[in-house]
Amino acid sequence: MKSAGRLGVNYMQKLHASNVPIELVEKGQNRVIEASLTLIRERAKLKGELVRALGGAAASTSLLGVPLGHNSSFLQGPAFAPPRIREAIWCGSTNSTTEEGKELNDPRILTDVGDVPVQELRDAGVDDDRLMSIISESVKLVMEEDPLCPLVLGGDHSISYPVVRAVSEKLGGPIDILHFDAHPDIYHAFEGNKYSHASSFARIMEGGYARRLLQVGIRSINKEGREQGKRFGVEQYEMRTFSRDRQFLENLKLGEGVKGVYISVDLDCMDPAFAPGVSHIEPGGLSFRDVLNILHNLQADVVGADVVELNPQRDTVDGMTAMVAAKLVRELTAKISK
Repeated sequence: MKSAGRLGVNYMQKLHASNVPIELVEKGQNRVIEASLTLIRERAKLKGELVRALGGAAASTSLLGVPLGHNSSFLQGPAFAPPRIREAIWCGSTNSTTEEGKELNDPRILTDVGDVPVQELRDAGVDDDRLMSIISESVKLVMEEDPLCPLVLGGDHSISYPVVRAVSEKLGGPIDILHFDAHPDIYHAFEGNKYSHASSFARIMEGGYARRLLQVGIRSINKEGREQGKRFGVEQYEMRTFSRDRQFLENLKLGEGVKGVYISVDLDCMDPAFAPGVSHIEPGGLSFRDVLNILHNLQADVVGADVVELNPQRDTVDGMTAMVAAKLVRELTAKISK
């Protein structure tokens, strides 16, 4: 990991070197964790009460930010993405209506419960095992407020593991996953990090949280990626055969016999001509309309989603990729809210 991602660890090492009692540190950490969860819990409760009072919503999208970047193998800029995506959603350069006609200003369609305070937790010395549990618990707190469904703003792709785990556990069984990405993110433990953004789907499949995993946009895959795909029965659709696979992918029907469908969109699934502000630029990807066609035509009960890997530090001056992420959030919202 990069040094910025180890600030919390280094802070704890200094405390230990100063002979601060571990019990004192742990009590402090527990207070920070409880405060973090309380904030999400109370905001979700408020938004859930509002949506229920308005009535008429069977499912309502609620944004949850997870500004985590330290599990990136290259650049950590995705930690700064959630506020940039929110800013683009409401920037005023376009209206608040989705392509299918849903109005985002209606809280029955979209609410926001804020961010998991990742950096504050790490500054308190919370390690990744506990941090992943906190992310999962935060997602469950959103889902407890029926009819709220989580749409998570990353952050790097490591966040998909705790989010999918929470969705599957909360619904009581495995789900189907539609995953857009240039990479399969299925290394066993990339660079020795089991929580690497390049290993998130290995953790998901090992945990039995997904029945089917379809990966679309793949064009940077090595021997391990293919072997892991075969091990877990992953359906990998590579860009080199996209013209052949297009008709199938634009007419997907998922989720029958399971608890629902989860959609994960890594922005580098798209060609850098459409989304340059990502850490791993990989030419030859999907167009933005390719992604939307697959999403719009998907027949599924979508129970959650994430949009990850925006790196504002590599985006254009006018925030082009943030606008792409915002548009995806809009259209995913339309898919989830009913």
